[in-house]
Amino acid sequence: MKRLALTLVTALVASGAIAHGHPGPVDDSMPDAQRIRFCERVRDHALQAFYNRDKGRPMKLFDEDGGDGARITNHIIRRIYEEPQISSPKKAETFGRATCNMKRLVRCM
Repeated sequence: MKRLALTLVTALVASGAIAHGHPGPVDDSMPDAQRIRFCERVRDHALQAFYNRDKGRPMKLFDEDGGDGARITNHIIRRIYEEPQISSPKKAETFGRATCNMKRLVRCM
C-alpha cells in the first residue's frame, strides 16, 4: 500500500515538473530565433507591468527611438494597465506573447 502511494505521488510530482510549459533552448541558426527571443523579453515586460499595476506603481514606458521593440513593448504595457480583464500573470503572459507575435507578423507582411 505504501509503495502504491509513493508511486502515485512520484508520478504526480514528475508530471508537474515536466509539463511546466517553458520553451526549450532556441538554436541561433533558426531563422526566427531573434523573433522568439524578442517575444520572450516582451512577455517578461508584460509580466512586470502586471505586477507593477497590481501593486499600484506608475506605468514605466520605454523611450521610443523609431524601432519596433520599444513601440510594441509600450503598447503591451499600456494595454495591461488599461484592461481590467488581464487579471492574472498567466493572462498577462499570454497577452504579451500573442500581441508580440501578431505585431511582428503584421510588420513582416
